[in-house]
Amino acid sequence: MRKSQLALLLLLPVMGFSQVKILDQIKKNIPSTSKSLSSLDISNGLKEALNKGIEKQVTKLTAVDGFYKNEMVKILLPAELQKVDKALRKIGLSSLADKGILMLNRAAEDAVKESTPIFVDAVKKMTFTDAKNILMGSDNAATNYLQTSTSTPLYAKFNPVIQSSFAKVGADKVWATIIKKYNSLPLVSKVNPDLTDYTTSKALEGVFKMIAVEEKDIRGNLNSRTTNLLKKVFAKQDKK
Repeated sequence: MRKSQLALLLLLPVMGFSQVKILDQIKKNIPSTSKSLSSLDISNGLKEALNKGIEKQVTKLTAVDGFYKNEMVKILLPAELQKVDKALRKIGLSSLADKGILMLNRAAEDAVKESTPIFVDAVKKMTFTDAKNILMGSDNAATNYLQTSTSTPLYAKFNPVIQSSFAKVGADKVWATIIKKYNSLPLVSKVNPDLTDYTTSKALEGVFKMIAVEEKDIRGNLNSRTTNLLKKVFAKQDKK
């Protein structure tokens, strides 16, 4: 029992009827801190958190070097091309190998610019039930929701952009040269990887990693809850 309620009970025997009515009215006007959040509060709070993550973290990836200089999401060569990279460096073609990696990351940066409308649409479609489950879920529950809701349309959007970007920045020619150089070396197994598919998948992976960073920060860092709604909604999560 709250202290204010206990105090009222103790005073009742020595108070007149009118005084009791006055105190009862005061009690009704005291806001209850234990009042549960409405479904609308939770839904709006989660949507605000997701939009904050999209705006703050995904936007970083669209900048020049957003992928290339971010070790968390930098796209490295697929396993089958690791041997290509090593072989080129051994014969003095390190600059060509570095340029090939840079091109993959440039294409990813271009593709991510197409992601925001898809994310915004997924956030708008979030239901009250989705929001409640996400709030009381794991540290990356909101990110997982977005990943489930958007991976297919994002892949469809990213893939042609990456293919176009490869052509725009000359990555197709750079990689054609790299593969040709490698395949001409003696005693090597020839390679012909699908770098468009690989880079698309890695770009998606990087996007969700960055959203997860922001979600974890909002869940665990009180200072990252920059609005009253975020503070109110995530306070409920703190008590789980």
